[in-house]
Amino acid sequence: MSNATPLTFKSKSFTHQWVAFVIMVMIFAIAPIWIYPIFLMKVMCFALFACAFNLLLGFGGLLSFGHAMFLGTAGYAAAHAAKVWGWNPELAVLFATACSAGLAFVAGMLAIRRQGIYFAMITLALSQMVYFFYLQTPFTGGEDGIQSVPRGKLLGIFDLSENLAMYMFVMAIFLAGFSLIWRIVHSPFGQILKAIRENQDRAISLGYDTDHFKLVAFVISGALAGTAGATKALVFQLASLTDVHWSMSGEVVLMTLVGGLGTLFGPVVGAAVIVSMQNYLAQFGAWVTIIQGLIFVICVMAFRRGVMGEIANWIKKPL
Repeated sequence: MSNATPLTFKSKSFTHQWVAFVIMVMIFAIAPIWIYPIFLMKVMCFALFACAFNLLLGFGGLLSFGHAMFLGTAGYAAAHAAKVWGWNPELAVLFATACSAGLAFVAGMLAIRRQGIYFAMITLALSQMVYFFYLQTPFTGGEDGIQSVPRGKLLGIFDLSENLAMYMFVMAIFLAGFSLIWRIVHSPFGQILKAIRENQDRAISLGYDTDHFKLVAFVISGALAGTAGATKALVFQLASLTDVHWSMSGEVVLMTLVGGLGTLFGPVVGAAVIVSMQNYLAQFGAWVTIIQGLIFVICVMAFRRGVMGEIANWIKKPL
């Protein structure tokens, strides 16, 4: 009986998260009936990107201003592998994810020993170096990018040029990435990350190699951001400098804050809000930036914990 009690308590404590997950899956499953699939695929790509960033900042306490380099690197890698080498989409995504993970390892080795604003500035500097490298190197196409990237056939069977098939592929990748982050957050590794975020000195006093744990979290976050970038490149059949620009790193910070920093579902909501504003407010031209700024100010004042953070606080359960 004593062994069953903790398990029962744990299962009950996460019931609301399972309900939220099922609702999210149902929304993405039926949404293409009413909403343009390409728009929804863009939302899922950025949602995975924001979730990857939130793993680093929300649960690890590391603010990176250079996460766009992982998104853009994977986009170029997947586009090049699919168009020039003729690889299947699943291989292109895996290759691109590995490229971003490798870049994250190198960047992490250089930046992870610093904290706070120093860490953020190092990641920003590295991101800018990567941006100018892709601007000059021939295989990226410079300002034109890599265009007309073939979506190919998944496993050599399913033709991803069909939007419905591509939608299911993107949805599967997003749910797999989200589930992985969910598992990491609730694992002993995730608990150690939270401890480092709250009080690194105390974590060190308990015998944990905090730099090692932060580096692993940085690599995982970079790899998942790369998965999002590779998927996005296949969806839009384009890899461009936009995804490597520093402003993209700012956007993912905005998505995370609007949705709810340190929550599981917040980055998904934040990505949906920001992408929706970009899509539906495009008719206002240059006023879009001002409108986004006003909405962001309202969100910060009315939802200090983010949208999902406020909901979680209201129901007294973590989301």
